[in-house]
Amino acid sequence: MDEFMQAALEQAKKSLKEGGIPIGSVLVKNGRILAEGHNKRVQEKNPILHGEMDCLNNAGRVGSYKDTIIYSTLMPCYMCAGTIVQFKIPKVIVGESQTFSGAREFMESHGVEVVDINSRECIEMMRDFIAKNPELWNEDIGEL
Repeated sequence: MDEFMQAALEQAKKSLKEGGIPIGSVLVKNGRILAEGHNKRVQEKNPILHGEMDCLNNAGRVGSYKDTIIYSTLMPCYMCAGTIVQFKIPKVIVGESQTFSGAREFMESHGVEVVDINSRECIEMMRDFIAKNPELWNEDIGEL
């Protein structure tokens, strides 16, 4: 696991420690982290503060995203994928997609390169969370 996915994983753990959903994200440009974020739906009672959305919000105005890479511990949902496509972020590196398949095909159909590293640590963290918090998870993914 590279340093950027490790940073995203630390963000996911931060969310879990705060009582939230363990999904983290970082935005990288030219080999350095521009912003970090984690899912804050529970903590801030905000339905759109997924990990990727929080990360991009924390980045502020970047101008062009064409030279960025966004890392996420979990495959982005359609909301986050739509933002990635809208901002023309060319590459997404994902910790895992076994617990949630997300919007990979949507992103790829819009020219986004998606790399799933299938991280055992990301998979185990999400499986454990989902087993312990099925109602909260189903709320997060719109399946209630």
